[in-house]
Amino acid sequence: MRHYTTIHSVLCFMLVLMAYTSCKPESHEDIQNKWDWEKKKDPTPSPDSEKSRFIWIDAAANFPRYANSKENIQTDLEKVKAAGFTDIVVDVRPSMGDVLYKTDAVSQVKKLDTWEGSTYTFYERTVTWDYLQAFIDAGHQLGLKVNAAINTFVGGNLYPYGLGEQGLVFRDATKRAWVTTLSLEQGLVNEMDLTSTNPADADFYGTKFLNPSNPDVQEFLLHLLRDLSQYKVDGIFLDRCRYDDLRADFSEESQKQFKTFVGDEQVRFPEDVGTVGMPDNKATRKAKYFKQWLAFRAKTIHDFVQRAVATIHSVNPKIKVGTYVGAWYSTYYQMGVNWASTSYDPAIDYPSWANSDYHQYGYADLLDQMLLGCYAAANKVYGTGEWTMQGFAQQARRLLGKNVKFAGGPDVGNPTGFEQGNQHEAVKNSVDACANAADGYFVFDIYHVRTYNYWDDLKQGFEQLKKK
Repeated sequence: MRHYTTIHSVLCFMLVLMAYTSCKPESHEDIQNKWDWEKKKDPTPSPDSEKSRFIWIDAAANFPRYANSKENIQTDLEKVKAAGFTDIVVDVRPSMGDVLYKTDAVSQVKKLDTWEGSTYTFYERTVTWDYLQAFIDAGHQLGLKVNAAINTFVGGNLYPYGLGEQGLVFRDATKRAWVTTLSLEQGLVNEMDLTSTNPADADFYGTKFLNPSNPDVQEFLLHLLRDLSQYKVDGIFLDRCRYDDLRADFSEESQKQFKTFVGDEQVRFPEDVGTVGMPDNKATRKAKYFKQWLAFRAKTIHDFVQRAVATIHSVNPKIKVGTYVGAWYSTYYQMGVNWASTSYDPAIDYPSWANSDYHQYGYADLLDQMLLGCYAAANKVYGTGEWTMQGFAQQARRLLGKNVKFAGGPDVGNPTGFEQGNQHEAVKNSVDACANAADGYFVFDIYHVRTYNYWDDLKQGFEQLKKK
């Protein structure tokens, strides 16, 4: 009787309501919105559907294949989709510092170094179509998410093997002040003064890093990111968003900012922050301001990342912003980066280099996503702690908590076991080891996947992931 009365009341009410609204026809969607109980709930996504699967597309390594060929881009992205990836990450600012997208801030990449036969040479781009847009068009047509990545604090390359120099800092002499100053055995040296191209002098040739503390450098990079955000990309990743290494940066600008940071105008460099050449040893760590120096560098990167996120989101708030970092957190402080969450306090686990303030400059909480290079050897897929793929990912989960989604995975071109191209089982198992400990999977790089034909191994790994 109670059931019948309820139905009768509802029907009467509906008739009155229909009469009242008859003068204003409503759509089926409008009516459904009023009657919540008639809505069908969306099915709860399965855990595997939430696991993003990223593949990196390095600019330099893949330049001969993609620079002049949309057909090759299409062919390879079809393989990416068929293997089960959800995302591509297109490197559009290689380490030499020019770009592969539209901007008025810096030049377009015309050539990149490549290994050909038995020596290095330059491969030249001869077409004018938009490199990044080609990946966006092909990727989105296939249902892939397209992320762009830039090498951040870099400005040019000095090449060995007679290739010479390339990049902004070599074209424009006024940009010398942008380049990082290192603490070396011979004193404080601007990287532009390291001019040897002898392959034996590994500290001299290579990428010229920019000083993260330099305000002009930061404004230049924000300009690049503002222009990149005009594209319909799903995400933007910052690569090499760091210092060169522990020896950087000792420029006058960095010294001035650090003195303000610690409130001491009498700081001596490098004596009060480390030892000459900045070796990571007991003597360096005993310096008066060593821990504060590390905190200052981490704060510098943290503050820039904060500005970068704000800049990108001011153009398009839908773009997910992330970084690409090495998973070896215990030594990553040497790069001036704290990629953990602020909720993690490294001073507890690493009191020899982290002070009580260091955790404040963890930047993970600022980000939408993160790519973690779990670059262990091919025979170190499973395990705990650092330098196993699984251990790297597990550690990251503890350091990041649930404050940012991250994907981890291997470099399948890593010389520690992968260079033979026969590590099919390791590649397949890396999906299980990394993705189950992380929010997703990440592999570097499509060049090595293509060269060693790891497509089926990755596909099998993804299929097994779905069954769990």
